[in-house]
Amino acid sequence: MKYAFLSIGLVLFSRAIKAKSYFASGLVVSLGLSLCLTSVGAPAPTVPPTMKAVVVHAYGGSEQLRLEDAPVPRPKETEVLVRVSACGVNPADPLIVSGKYAQEFGTHLPLIPGYDVAGTVVQVGGKATRLKVGDEVYAFSLWGGGWAQYCAFDESNGALKPKSLNFTQAAAVPLGALTAWQGLVDTAHLSAGQTVLIQGGSGGVGSFAVQIAKARGAKVIATASTRNQDLLKQLGTDLAIDYTTEKFEDKAKEVDFVFDTAGRETLARSYGTLKKGGTLVSIQSRPDPEECRKHGIQGIFLASHPDAGELAEIAKLIDAGKIKPVVTETLPLSDAVKASEQAETHHTRGKIVLEIPATPAG
Repeated sequence: MKYAFLSIGLVLFSRAIKAKSYFASGLVVSLGLSLCLTSVGAPAPTVPPTMKAVVVHAYGGSEQLRLEDAPVPRPKETEVLVRVSACGVNPADPLIVSGKYAQEFGTHLPLIPGYDVAGTVVQVGGKATRLKVGDEVYAFSLWGGGWAQYCAFDESNGALKPKSLNFTQAAAVPLGALTAWQGLVDTAHLSAGQTVLIQGGSGGVGSFAVQIAKARGAKVIATASTRNQDLLKQLGTDLAIDYTTEKFEDKAKEVDFVFDTAGRETLARSYGTLKKGGTLVSIQSRPDPEECRKHGIQGIFLASHPDAGELAEIAKLIDAGKIKPVVTETLPLSDAVKASEQAETHHTRGKIVLEIPATPAG
């Protein structure tokens, strides 16, 4: 098509010159070039062969995180390559680095952590059809790779980012929001008028769980430490419980659902808060079958997964003002060790996000 426009332009330009119509010739050239450029589109971004990335060559602690040059991945058939602008940090990242889940998740060395990706598509695989070059996206990258300037992931892992969020805010959303959505909506089928107890309502997952539950018309009881009581109220919690000074089981009784992000003792004390027929969903530990039978409830362990359709639904809620990410701290890619160590405490308010400019220091 572009060559047809160019040929027509040249023919008309030649005739205009012969007729000594210089105004017409200029107009024709302008029109021809405009049509030609429109048909060609903007040039694809240039992708370098290497990038800055945080790479792990041996399992262990945060000392294994190395900021270094690494090859830029090439997108496979159904994948997209994204120029990463920001990536969220999760408690799962140091666990992956430790090698604890290497066999279960099929990770292999060297690896690049990072699952919450936000950036711009710069290349697409031959069979990728939903996303295109230039799209601003956010994703739960199943195999990580987000702590880098470029990340390749299957297009089913991502969706167009919410228009109302910048890249840093968008990077705080995918894993946490999807985990909360899949626990409350897909698994518990939470609906208006029901009551849910959210254990750890101020964390990266819990803060989304509170908002998603409220968006569905549920009554929300949530726990957090003293310093995070204000956040619970800002998120819309109906009853905020300070677990450092109060026993949640004294205040939360006969609830329909429990969404547990804490595990251990908190999980053990949660069974008795549910009414018979209620559901307990935990993202930390597998509920005890005997305790579930004793209380007449259903216990489910949830492992979240990428879902482009659900990310699109979450984006709608964000743009409608019903959900907002909580970003506690932003750090450069060169501070990945600091970010990882903070995530490992499991006491982060909302999310930490690594910002990744085109030429990060280090």
